[in-house]
Formats: sequence, structure tokens, C-alpha cells
Amino acid sequence: MKSFLFLLISFIALTSTLTGILLMSVPDGVILDLPLSLLKGTPFHDYFIPGLLLTLFIGGTHFLAVYYNLIRHPKRYNYAIFAGMILCIWMITQMSIFNGMLWTDITMILIGLMIVLIAYQLRGKILV
Repeated sequence: MKSFLFLLISFIALTSTLTGILLMSVPDGVILDLPLSLLKGTPFHDYFIPGLLLTLFIGGTHFLAVYYNLIRHPKRYNYAIFAGMILCIWMITQMSIFNGMLWTDITMILIGLMIVLIAYQLRGKILV
């Protein structure tokens, strides 16, 4: 379970950071095939700020969780729980802002929940 948790948080750290960097470098969304029309009704006029927030909040929290798992910090599972919760909150917020739901949104919420539950169990709490 420890290895699986590490793979999950590493996957989210890498993919969210790379996606955020792509969104910031080409903010019109063309590189990821995201039309600017998706941003209609949101406070954003391009994808730069969403990419920055994705990189900082999702990538940053997951890279911290990866780091603390690598050094076997006593609170490493708390960092993973926090990162998984941030991912779930991010995805729910994203779905409400963009007024829609994609299969990728559901997948990311499920990964976030798996991170939280696995880290919670590894921390020593038994789920009933």
C-alpha cells in the first residue's frame, strides 16, 4: 500500500505540474485542445491563472507529500491526506466553475479519495 500511495501522489504531482506549465506557456489552451470558450462565465480570460494555480496548489501539495514520503517523515501520511483533500476540493471547484463534468474529473476525484483513504489507513487509523 505504501508503494501504491507513493505512485498515486507522484502521478498527480507530475501530471498537474506539467499540465499547469503547459497552460501557462500557451495560455490560449491550444496545446491541450482546450477552447477559450470553456472559460466563458468564469473570472479568467485565458488559462494562465488556472495553470499557475494548478501548478502551485495541486502540484505543490503533492510534491510536498512525495518529498515527505521519500524522507520517511513521521507525518508523511498527513501530508498525503492533505494533498488528496486539496485535489478533491480543486476538482469539485473546477466542475462548479465550468458547469460540467468530464470522465477525467471523476477519475481525479476518485484518485484523490484513494490517496486520502490509503494514507489514513497507513497512518494507523482503521476504517470501519
